[in-house]
Amino acid sequence: MYILQNELYFPPVNQAPDHGLLAVGGDLKVDRLLLAYNNGIFPWYNDGEPICWWSPDPRMIFDLQSERPMRITKSLKQSRKNKGYFIKENTCFEQVMKACAQVSRPDQEGTWIMDEMIEAYSKMHQLGHAVSVEVFKNGELVGGLYGIDLPEKKVFCGESMFALQPDASKIALWHLVEKLQLKEYKIIDAQIYNDHLASLGAVEIPRESFIELLNI
Repeated sequence: MYILQNELYFPPVNQAPDHGLLAVGGDLKVDRLLLAYNNGIFPWYNDGEPICWWSPDPRMIFDLQSERPMRITKSLKQSRKNKGYFIKENTCFEQVMKACAQVSRPDQEGTWIMDEMIEAYSKMHQLGHAVSVEVFKNGELVGGLYGIDLPEKKVFCGESMFALQPDASKIALWHLVEKLQLKEYKIIDAQIYNDHLASLGAVEIPRESFIELLNI
């Protein structure tokens, strides 16, 4: 495991073990975050801990070049059509992050989306590198997601999503999938396996394959 200093550098991701912990330390400045995401690395750590940088093997993705990149059920189609949801983009990025931080998750205690994360990614958003998809109902934000956009690589790095109403986060993801496919993106990076992502159609691929997709 590499200890980061002031130098803007990450070691090659193949130096990380399968669980993915590659490096510790550094900061969340824009240049370092961009370097990380462009090399298949992301920060993830708990409050009171040093910043941890990860590149797990395997990697969870939504394959936007497949015939069925996301599993769309009949009930989800009905929700999008009939529940009065309205989709927007980039109208309340920080609010989406805070909502993601506040949502209770069965396999997680607390949240890794802390104030310093919100500040750092809001700066990324201001510079056009981080984006959000928001789902509204009756004028209220009820679901959404955010992530890092790498348009030159045709890759979107998904960070987190939330839902306060049935299917709201799934509808945000569906909207994103459709939009990125129109732009001929290759994948949405979903980082680490969980059952919910798998139920939506995400699949695992070797880290080596993921890095190849980043660099094509």
